[in-house]
Amino acid sequence: MSDPLDALEENIATLRRAIRDAAAAGDSVRLGELRAQLRRAERAWSALVDTDDASVAPTTAERMDAQPSAPVGRGAMLPAREHAHRALMLLRTPAAPKLIVSVHEAFFPGDLSASKLSSLRRDEERSFRAAPGSRPYYLCPALTHDLLSPARALVTISTWRLEQRIIGPLSPRADFLTGAIRIAEAIRASADSPDTEPSPTAWRLLWRFAVNIPGAMSTKPATDAGTPDPNQVIDAARAELDVHADTDHATRAESAHRARKQLSDAQQLFGASLRDVGHRQAEA
Repeated sequence: MSDPLDALEENIATLRRAIRDAAAAGDSVRLGELRAQLRRAERAWSALVDTDDASVAPTTAERMDAQPSAPVGRGAMLPAREHAHRALMLLRTPAAPKLIVSVHEAFFPGDLSASKLSSLRRDEERSFRAAPGSRPYYLCPALTHDLLSPARALVTISTWRLEQRIIGPLSPRADFLTGAIRIAEAIRASADSPDTEPSPTAWRLLWRFAVNIPGAMSTKPATDAGTPDPNQVIDAARAELDVHADTDHATRAESAHRARKQLSDAQQLFGASLRDVGHRQAEA
């Protein structure tokens, strides 16, 4: 278990490398977000150096959470937030706790329950407000495109771009299709590897997606007609996603632009309260 200062210094170094990469790529929006994360991490580092107040330092559990991901074989030893993080990184979309648990069960070892995720979201916000930037990432709610308030029962990761964490009218369908593609790709990679094969749970999860995507299931009257073909699921999901992607992205981008202008750092992660929304509307 590392010292909290060590974990923060590692996080700061990672953010500086990411800032260099974003600058080289000319991504000014990402550059601004990363610089804000770096400022928060540096403030947390200074607070730990300058104070003797133990309440400022991360707790033992938080220090464990700051550790790099363990190898897959040690998955059962990881804390619940790391389990959720791995599932969300596979999906790359906001997801409900039930889906996060299903993805984790399909692809990763260890135990995760939806009830743990509910308490985690509250703990994450408390941790951020106590020592902003002290963790490499936070589990946070998706934001509604209109009010920029927390979306009900949708979890994201703080290191994702704002556009990725906002939910517009078409986003649930677009994210469903994106999730189907990511799961199909993970199953295909596992099937192609000589050392692994997809679990029955993973195939069932892919089937649940495929039956809700036109053209994703085989129409052949063969005995395996009920087993989705990952390539067919990917092609069908991409075909429909192309219909929604531009409109969905435009909504998310406009909302993200407003969020960067109107919301504080904490609100950009955890959403504006109804009181904050009322104040903004009154001022407008």
